[in-house]
Amino acid sequence: MAAALGTDAPQGGWTGLIDDLVAGNWTNPETGKRASVPYEKIVIEESLDGGEADLIADLKLGERFTVVADPDTWDAMGGRVAEALKSLGPVETVILDHPHANMAAVADLTEKLKHAEAVIAVGSGTINDLCKFVTGKTDRRYAVFATAASMNGYTSTTASISLKNGLKVSLPSHAPAGFFVDLGVTAAAPTYLSASGFADCLVRSVAQIDWWMSHRVLGSLYSTVPYILQQKDEAELNARAKGLADGDVAANGYLHRVLAFCGLGVSFTGMSNHGSMGEHQISHYIDCFAGERHRGTLHGQQVGVATLTMARLQAHYLASETPPVIRPTIIDSADMARRMGGDIAAHCLAEIQPKLFDARAAAAMNEKFAELWPVLREELQAFALPVAEMEQLLRGAGGPITAADLGLPVEFYRESVLHCREMRNRYSFLDIAADEGILADFASGEA
Repeated sequence: MAAALGTDAPQGGWTGLIDDLVAGNWTNPETGKRASVPYEKIVIEESLDGGEADLIADLKLGERFTVVADPDTWDAMGGRVAEALKSLGPVETVILDHPHANMAAVADLTEKLKHAEAVIAVGSGTINDLCKFVTGKTDRRYAVFATAASMNGYTSTTASISLKNGLKVSLPSHAPAGFFVDLGVTAAAPTYLSASGFADCLVRSVAQIDWWMSHRVLGSLYSTVPYILQQKDEAELNARAKGLADGDVAANGYLHRVLAFCGLGVSFTGMSNHGSMGEHQISHYIDCFAGERHRGTLHGQQVGVATLTMARLQAHYLASETPPVIRPTIIDSADMARRMGGDIAAHCLAEIQPKLFDARAAAAMNEKFAELWPVLREELQAFALPVAEMEQLLRGAGGPITAADLGLPVEFYRESVLHCREMRNRYSFLDIAADEGILADFASGEA
C-alpha cells in the first residue's frame, strides 16, 4: 500500500506520535495521565494507491458505501476511492456542485444521505465539514480522505458552518473514525490550497500570544499540550515552507502533521483558542460580511494576511516597557446592526458581554496590567516570531500577504480589523487596542 518513506520523514514515519495519541499511549504532561483522543485510525503515507479498501474495511463502517465529493475532489481522488470500495460492497456517489458549508447545504446533504450507511468524504474543508456535521447529527461514523492540506479541521471535533443569518460559527460535532492522507495527491493540489493550510499553522505564535495574555489577565483556560504536540514539526515545516509552492512531498507531509496536531489539540482543550484568536476573528468577519466584495479566497488565505496584521499589533505592544492602559469599552450597537444586520448584531452583542469593561472593570484591568506587564511582556516575547520572518515564510509558501493580494478593498479589510472583535468572546490584543483607543489608527495603516 505505502511507498517507501522518504529520507525527510520524521522518526516513526508520517504518523509518528500521532499513532501513540490514537492508541492512548501518550502521557499528557499536564495531567500525568494517558491521553485519549476520539479517533480510530489516522494514516498519512506517501501513497495510499491500492490500499483504500483495506483502510475502510478496518473501520467496519457498514456494508454499503456512499462517497461524497465535489467535481474537483472527485477527479483528484474520489473516483479512485469509489472504484476501490466496490470490492467491499455497493457504492453510491454524491457529487456536490460548488458546495458551501452552510445550513442550506447541511439540509441538502442530510436529505441525500438519509439512507446512506457508510459515509466516505473525499475532499478538504467544505466537504469534510458538511459530512462531519451531517453524520454527527445522525450519530453515524464517517471517514475522510484528504485531497489538500488546506486547513486543520480534519482532526477537529467541531465543524465550521454558516448559520441561516450568515454568521459563521464553529459547531460541536464529532471526529472522523478514519482520516487518510495520500501525500502524493495532496502535494499535487493547487499551491493556494497548501499555502492556505500553511497560514493556518503560521498563526501559532500570534494565537499563543493572545491566548496566554488572556489567561494571565483574565484567568481563562490555557493549555500547553497543543503546542507541545506540534513544536518539533512546526520548526521542520517552516524550514520547508518554500517546498509547498513546488509540490514537495516532505513539505506537505510536515504540513499535514502540524495541521493534524492542531486539530487534535481540541481534544485536550475542548476549544480552538490555541490556533484561533484575533487573526481568525478578522477572517471570520471577512467571510461573514464581505458580501459581493469577497473574491472567493479561502479562510486560511485570509488568516495568513490577518496573522501578519496581528503580529504587527502585538509587536507594537511587546516593544513597549509601559503597560497598556485601557478605558471603558465603547460598543456602538446601532452601528453593529447597520454593518451586520439586526439578528447577527444581537447574537454577537450577547456573546461579547463578558469582555466589555465598565469604568470599574477597566481600572481593575489596568492594575492587573501594571502588576504583570514586566514579566508578561517577556513571556509573550518568547512566543513571538519576527514579522519579517513570517512574511518571508508565507510568501515562500505561495500565500497572499496583503489585503490587495486577497482582492479585498482595503477599506473593508481595515473595517474587519477594527470591528471583528465584536463577533466573539475571545480576548485578544485587538480588544486591548480598541479599549486603549488606538485600534482605529492602527487599522488605518493596514493594507
